[in-house]
Amino acid sequence: MDGILSANLIWTILALAALAINVLALIYIPRDRKPTAAMAWLLLIFLLPFVGMALYLLIGNFRLPKRRRDEQARITAMIAERAGDHAQVDASRWLQRVAQQNHALTGLPVVGDSSARLIDDYQGSIDAMAAAIDTAERYVHVEFYIVAWDATTQRFFAAMEAAVRRGVTVRLLADYIASRKIPKSEETFAELDRIGVLWSWMLPVRPFKREYQRPDLRNHRKLVVVDGAVGFVGSQNLISRDYDSEKNIARGLMWQELVSRVDGAVVAQVDAVFLSDWLTETGEDLSESERVPASAVPIPLDADLHCQMVPSGPAYGTEINLRMFLSLIHGATERVILTSPYFVPDEAMIYAITTACQRGLDVQLFVSELGDQGMVYHAQRSYYETLLRAGVRIFLYPAPYILHAKHFSIDDDVAVIGSSNMDIRSFSLNAEMSLLVHGRSFVAQMREVEQKYRSVGRELTLEEWLREPAKSTFLDGLFRLTSALN
Repeated sequence: MDGILSANLIWTILALAALAINVLALIYIPRDRKPTAAMAWLLLIFLLPFVGMALYLLIGNFRLPKRRRDEQARITAMIAERAGDHAQVDASRWLQRVAQQNHALTGLPVVGDSSARLIDDYQGSIDAMAAAIDTAERYVHVEFYIVAWDATTQRFFAAMEAAVRRGVTVRLLADYIASRKIPKSEETFAELDRIGVLWSWMLPVRPFKREYQRPDLRNHRKLVVVDGAVGFVGSQNLISRDYDSEKNIARGLMWQELVSRVDGAVVAQVDAVFLSDWLTETGEDLSESERVPASAVPIPLDADLHCQMVPSGPAYGTEINLRMFLSLIHGATERVILTSPYFVPDEAMIYAITTACQRGLDVQLFVSELGDQGMVYHAQRSYYETLLRAGVRIFLYPAPYILHAKHFSIDDDVAVIGSSNMDIRSFSLNAEMSLLVHGRSFVAQMREVEQKYRSVGRELTLEEWLREPAKSTFLDGLFRLTSALN
């Protein structure tokens, strides 16, 4: 009898605890959270109260600690004070308003006197960065989500070493979790120490050193700046094309990227992103000693572009990149061409894209035929039928390549390139950077890249998609639900 009573008591306590968890979840989870994300969390907690609540306590807070958010607000105000006014842009009123929105949220205005050149060769982009470092006289700033010392990046590391020997200060930022997961990461950062690079982790997760936040809030930015005069931005990490991964090598996977070299006034904005992250992570303010104002950057001969760097991430109060992407798509009048390796949009973006089709625009989406991350790959596929029925043309980049480039173009004179995917993670959880460019010459370069994607890939049709096996589409729907947990 005592055993039965004990068992009943335990089950009663568990039932009351589960009920308490559900009530608390209903009170706290919907606060300041999108309905889709709140519903996903509530569904998980209602089905698995203890597991769901444990996961929520671990990764439920989608903002960085208040200290980091306050520091970002202070830095944004400082950037706005020093950046000056917008350049005069000969653009439609709606685009001027998008730029105004970006300026209000980031402190960075539109600047003219800039040029940009796209590089879609993987080794070629790393070699181009190394060549720029070879010209450094004062400083080099490097920031990547993933940093690895391997055969592909050896030339880059050699350029940094030679620069240090010349008396150039080289600083590097790397994401803590992403770079530490790479094979031989200890050797990589030992090599940085050996050659004299000043480096720091971004968003370290070290509770015993009082450094902790939700562990999947990451800094996903990629940039290089040399002497404040030359910059590089894009999707590519500092690592080999197979990411030094045995799994990728076994599957034969290789990454296809897109990087842009930038010259002129916009380089100061790329550098502002690095200086902000360096200050946040190290406490060292380099804005007086190493900041090169946009007015002091040499103007390239082919400076026909207006540009605006748009940083975003969980340190800000809103999803800056998502707001810009939506504004640009809504403002398009002829075509919208999107490229994203991880395309898991929220409801607002799906409506923007499908509405563009209903307005008669040419809307195209480039994604990979294969996926390197199973859950994201299936979540992405769950949107294909909706997009195809709306009239979006979907092009699949062929195996064994992962199309990791992140860019899109609007009409014939507006484009965006950077580190941000079009997924919920990049909108809410990652620190990202996107370069908004106004200029027909740059969009013409992007058109050439897009045509390469078409020529090597194939178009997915609605008829083909409807023949997908039920097992695959079931997984697609299942992982679409989990994608909303942010």
